[in-house]
Parts: sequence; C-alpha cells; structure tokens
Amino acid sequence: MIIFDQVTKKYPSGDIVLDNVSFHIKPAELVILTGPSGAGKTTIGRILIDDLHPDEGRVEIDGADTSKLKGKDIPLLRRKIGVVFQDYKVIPDKTIHENIALALEIINFDHTQINQRVTHLLELVGIPTKGNLFPQQLSGGELQRAAIARAIVGEPKILFADEPTGNLDEKTSKDIFNLLKQLNNMGTTVIMSTHNQNFLTGERHIHLEKGKITIDSQTSHPDKISKKKK
Repeated sequence: MIIFDQVTKKYPSGDIVLDNVSFHIKPAELVILTGPSGAGKTTIGRILIDDLHPDEGRVEIDGADTSKLKGKDIPLLRRKIGVVFQDYKVIPDKTIHENIALALEIINFDHTQINQRVTHLLELVGIPTKGNLFPQQLSGGELQRAAIARAIVGEPKILFADEPTGNLDEKTSKDIFNLLKQLNNMGTTVIMSTHNQNFLTGERHIHLEKGKITIDSQTSHPDKISKKKK
C-alpha cells in the first residue's frame, strides 16, 4: 500500500527533515506516528499527497512510484488519500454540508448522490444535525468530526490525520481517536500523527527523532490487513 524506501528530504536551508526513512504500511493498518515538532511527521503527509518530493529515495503508493507520476495523474493519487488537519481548514462562509460536499462537486457527482453521501457521513462521524450550521457555530470536536467527514467523502483508501486532537480536550480527543479506529476497522488505512502518548494502545507505532525513525513496533493485525477497501 505505502512504501517509503530510504527517503530523504531537505529544507532549502540545507537542514534535513527526513533522513533515510524507510517503512512499509500494509492495507488497512492503523499506524500511530509520534515525534516532537519538526521531527518530520507533517512532511511524511505532504510527501504522501505529492505536495513535496523527496530529494532521495523512493515512495510508492498503491503500486505507483510517485516520482514517475505525470501531472494528470496527481489528482488521481490525491483522491486515494484523505487528509485531516489540526486546524480543520474548513471554509468559514460555507455550511458544514457544503464543506463536505465540495470535493464531490468538483468531480461532478450527481446532486442527489452528494446529498445522500454527505448525510450518511454526518451520521457516521456523529454530527447528524450539524450540516446546516456554519463552522463558527460548532465546537472544536464537532469541527474535527466535520473535517474527517470531508476527508473521507471520496472514499479514499488512505487517511492521514495530522495532529487531529492537538487542540482538543482529553475526552474529545479520545472520541476522535475512536472514530479514526472505527474508520480503520471499516478497511481504511489510517496514519495518525500525534504528541499524545495515550493513543499508543497496541497499534503499530512509528517514532521520529530529528528526521530518523527511532521506533517502529511493526505490529500487524492480520484480520485487518486481510480486508479489502471497497
């Protein structure tokens, strides 16, 4: 599903943000990515969606070498990967329903299909009555649930959640983590970056320090890995 093979990424200043990083994530794995700020967690997410390119090494996603992708192939790659941001990145003057629907409108989904899909996702993430509200009318936890719904509206195979609980209280953080686990149990490959050590509950754990992997627990769950993303 995802292969990072000896990946190195440098800042324009010459500082190395990823230093010879290698890992392999199987379909339907849940991986907890930890490390201090600046360790390279967000950079991994940006490389996944081809927003950044490695200076050295190879990245393969769903069988495709990203270095060989043509411009027209990049949007197709990005449809396979949903991204959840710590600061939500919702559009403030659109309702929650409109925020979630936007990705489907861009790829010309039928209006009825869009409404059905958004309604289903609002129920799935636990905010079924919030679709007609604007972002400023929601709590932080509700906004993060909406951001998750938007990230998975196109049914991506992979979900990268970048510090999705960083601004939330302990109870809400746990609820968001449980939601990500639920999506993983449905067959989505989930990578979650976090500073919260409470989420290290037996799932695979990769820890970064100064751009290097210092821990990779390599914990696999065959019952999950055998699932196929529908």
